[in-house]
Amino acid sequence: MKKFKTESKRMLDLMINSIYTNKEIFLRELLSNASDAIDKLYYKALTEGVSGLTREDFFIRISVNNDDRSVSIEDNGIGMTQEELENNLGTIAKSGSLAFKEGAEKTADIDVIGQFGVGFYSAFMVAKKVTVLSKAFGSDEAYLWSSEGAEGYDIVPAAKESNGTIITLYLKDDAGEETYGEYLKDYKIKDLVKKYSDYIRYPIKMLCETYEYDDAHDHDDCDCEECDHDHDHEHKHEHKEPKKVIKDQTLNSMIPVWKKQKSELKDHELEDYYKETYYDAKDPLKVITASVEGAVDYKALLYIPETIPFNYYSKNYEKGLALYTSGVLITEKCAELLPDHFNFVKGVIDSELTLNISRETVQQNRQLKAIAQSLEKKIGKELADMLKNERETYEKFFDHFGLSLKYGVYSGWGINADSLKDLLMFKSAKSGKYTTFREYVDAMKEDQKFIYYATGATVDAIKSSPKADALLDKGYDLLCLTDDVDEFAIKILRKYDEKEFKSLENAGDLGNERVEIDSDLAAAIKDVLKDDIVKAVGSKSLKNHAVCLNSEGEMSIEMEKVLSAMPGNEGVKAQKVLELNVDHPVYAKLLGLLATDREKFDKLVFVLFGQAKLISGLKIDDATALSDAIFDLLS
Repeated sequence: MKKFKTESKRMLDLMINSIYTNKEIFLRELLSNASDAIDKLYYKALTEGVSGLTREDFFIRISVNNDDRSVSIEDNGIGMTQEELENNLGTIAKSGSLAFKEGAEKTADIDVIGQFGVGFYSAFMVAKKVTVLSKAFGSDEAYLWSSEGAEGYDIVPAAKESNGTIITLYLKDDAGEETYGEYLKDYKIKDLVKKYSDYIRYPIKMLCETYEYDDAHDHDDCDCEECDHDHDHEHKHEHKEPKKVIKDQTLNSMIPVWKKQKSELKDHELEDYYKETYYDAKDPLKVITASVEGAVDYKALLYIPETIPFNYYSKNYEKGLALYTSGVLITEKCAELLPDHFNFVKGVIDSELTLNISRETVQQNRQLKAIAQSLEKKIGKELADMLKNERETYEKFFDHFGLSLKYGVYSGWGINADSLKDLLMFKSAKSGKYTTFREYVDAMKEDQKFIYYATGATVDAIKSSPKADALLDKGYDLLCLTDDVDEFAIKILRKYDEKEFKSLENAGDLGNERVEIDSDLAAAIKDVLKDDIVKAVGSKSLKNHAVCLNSEGEMSIEMEKVLSAMPGNEGVKAQKVLELNVDHPVYAKLLGLLATDREKFDKLVFVLFGQAKLISGLKIDDATALSDAIFDLLS
């Protein structure tokens, strides 16, 4: 037995137990190596004029032997000489594919997958013994490499008729939860090929169990006289039961849908791929395709769902795109390819990337970042086009995923605000329909200085607020902010097209109709409410409303509600201003009680403040005390 040249048992243990975290990828690695071996021979045929070899001649075959619990992967590729077996398999982390890739002239039709020599050793995660029978193309000799792990390996002469390689894995015994025998099952192998290697360019074949009918048939397709009648009648001849047969099947699709030319695509093929891949009964709202060449080349097939995934707003939701390299799945969800504000996008990226040693994930490198930046621009442009040309579709999208865009504006101190602001929409108090900032500004009256907004639980609640009436009466529109993040996003933006955003709460009286109230009355109200307000003022623009709450400073009442609901922020408060309608009868009542009955005055102030809090959607600290005060005043 020969020892591994440069690495110890500890190194092999490290690769098996640390580098690879998912045992099932052994099949992906071995199929990728088989594809590489065929690529090398195909390249040789192209560059050296080897006759009689076409792409259609090549294949990969998977075979299962239940008697000795073995799985074999065979290819008719370039094969290996004794020296190549020694160098490529006897030295851990020696990569023949990498050497080929570096030494060969790159052609459009050659794309070697393997870059590291450790992929082969993933076989030892599931196998107690591995053999490699190989015959190099053009050679008369074949050799058998065999190993049971880190102790070493043997290479002996062997017999093999044709060029290529057969790798055989003798699976470990099942132990507890480690059920290695599952890799002997047809369905498991089919699943793994479909998941990881569906787009390897050569057919992956396997003898599989299936069922056939012997003289049996579907009645709908039957031409026999006995079946040519109403199916409600009894058939006069026997239709036989299906029988189990073993047939050669091709397990992989070979050509991914995103690499097909438009002329090759069947009707609804892209939509069908989405529904099958992401288990959605509905077509996607939008299909985005891209083929980019430049600093980094990639193909993209992206989808915007029509409906919200059931776990979209839960901790369990994972963003990311499936990342393929040369038809091999590297990771199902590469989160680095999508910014959080576009986390609703699903799809596939196929590109040549520098992989890490296990090929399970990609390194954080400039290639990946370049793709991510390109994708972000592409998605943003597609959304902007949808907003401009497919308004109804965009509004449907925004109903579902607009919240993500708003968080994108707010997060990272507004780093993405400029690129996202024109994608935002809010309901208009005037029309009740969505309006963008651009549309709001274009419709502003000449004398209007600010973009006005108000916060609340619903559009109707906002429109019914005391100050909304005054604003709408002036012919101004009001943006209705109904999500918790909305005002935080507006604060980040500060202005749009040089028009400053102004909250209805601290918009003054809109017509300079705020009036001074009796100083003794203002002091008495402040004395009752203490730190709950910063002051009490008078107003002539509240119409039939007796009172309302507004705020001063950067924090609004709505922001107080959001922040105070978070753990540790219970003491957060806006600087509240109590506005009294000086034309309302209750104002005269307050003045009278201040002079004649201070106890009732205090109760009325308490009730008015409670009413103002309710209108603003604030929590009542003591509902019982408020109720008692109301009934005392009524009685």
